[in-house]
Amino acid sequence: MSSKTTVYSGKADISGSRYSDSVKNKGFTLIELLVVIAIIGLLAAIVLVSLNSARGKARDAKAQGDLRQIATAMEMYYDSSSAYFATGDVDCNVAAEGTAIPATSIGAYMSPVPRNNGDSTSGLYYWCNGGATGTQGTQKFCAYAQSDNNSANWFWVSEKGSGTAASALCP
Repeated sequence: MSSKTTVYSGKADISGSRYSDSVKNKGFTLIELLVVIAIIGLLAAIVLVSLNSARGKARDAKAQGDLRQIATAMEMYYDSSSAYFATGDVDCNVAAEGTAIPATSIGAYMSPVPRNNGDSTSGLYYWCNGGATGTQGTQKFCAYAQSDNNSANWFWVSEKGSGTAASALCP
C-alpha cells in the first residue's frame, strides 16, 4: 500500500495535508471585510448628520439661557437703580438695530456678559433701550440674538418677557 491516505477525525484526507477543510476556511474574505467597512462608514455618516442639527439646537438653547440671564441682571440692576442699565443705543424701533453687548458687565450683577456660542468676535448678543423718541431711555430694554439653527428666527428678552420673532425688532 503505497497510497498516501490518512484519516483524521473520521474523514479521509487525500491531499496529504494535515489540516481539514474547516481549518483551511477560517477567516474573512476581502469582500466580506469591505462590506462591513462600507456599512460602518454609512452608519457613521448618518450619526454625524444627526449631530449637526443637535449642535445647532444646543447653541440655540445656550443663547436663550444667556438672554434670560441678561434679563435677570437687567432686572436686578433696575431694582437697585430704578432704571435699566444704559446700553448706548437710542431706541429699539428698527429691526436689527442695537449695539453689541460689550464683554464688560451689567453693573455688579453680571460680569462678564456672555458671548453667543463663546465666540469672542462675531458671536455677540445685541441690545438696545429707549423709546421711539430717539432719546436714551432707561425704563425699557431689549436684548436679542439670531438663531443658529434657523437664521430666520431671533430670540429676544425685554422688560415685557421673552420670545422668538422673525426679525430683530423687539416688542
